[in-house]
Amino acid sequence: MPVKRYRRDQSEVSCCLKYVIFGFNVIFWLLGLSILAIGVWAWTEKDTFNNLSRLTNIALDPAFLFIIAGTITFTIGFTGCLGALRENTALLACYAISLAILLLLEMTAGILGFIFKDWIKSQATNGFQAFIVHYRDDPDQQNLIDWIQEKWLECCGIEGPKDWDRNVYFNCSSEAVGSREACGVPFSCCKQKANEVIKNKQCGYDVRKSDYLLDVSQIYDKGCLQAGEEWLERNLLFVAGVAVGIAFLQILGICFAQNLRADIYAQKAKWN
Repeated sequence: MPVKRYRRDQSEVSCCLKYVIFGFNVIFWLLGLSILAIGVWAWTEKDTFNNLSRLTNIALDPAFLFIIAGTITFTIGFTGCLGALRENTALLACYAISLAILLLLEMTAGILGFIFKDWIKSQATNGFQAFIVHYRDDPDQQNLIDWIQEKWLECCGIEGPKDWDRNVYFNCSSEAVGSREACGVPFSCCKQKANEVIKNKQCGYDVRKSDYLLDVSQIYDKGCLQAGEEWLERNLLFVAGVAVGIAFLQILGICFAQNLRADIYAQKAKWN
């Protein structure tokens, strides 16, 4: 007896495509929710919601950036997830348009960043200066700058340790008012010593004083601006690969959403 082979009607909605979009966006939906929750938690810990006056420079607040990134990721992921599950063409259209706008903005930012490198460098300098000035005012900014100096770039200040004179606690004139950190640098500027399990948090005290007797080479003398440029040059292929990978996933998401919308419209046309 001949075996009948089932052939999918062109007007049917592809279950495979539907659940690929659904599963893909569930991951990003949960990822966005996690990032958003971290940002809100950080603001709650700092009691920011009750003291909005503390936000002197909201664009440089790491918690705020987490909230923005989490909200965007959560919204796009939820739209794609629900649109695929409910076979809603309007939500799928919003999802595809959102991805297209995001992709366009990323490409525009990349092109403008390449053209206006000096302006980007100037903005990075201004941002880092703000971090230094408010180092003791915001724990999130403090943790971020410590991570940049100690773990990522292994640097100190913008152009060098002298930049820490911009901070009221590390300024050399603060010695007159009893600041123990005067003419020093944060511990994140100190190099990790061999066999040192726990870093000495006072290793940066007095290192910028002219009469400092210990070895000054124990701190990083390279500025973070130069260190950042060198890191980018060393990892240019990696950064470009990540950017291309993200763009590819976004284009794939747009194509999948449009194909699913076409399947849904074809099915509706068949039944009408």
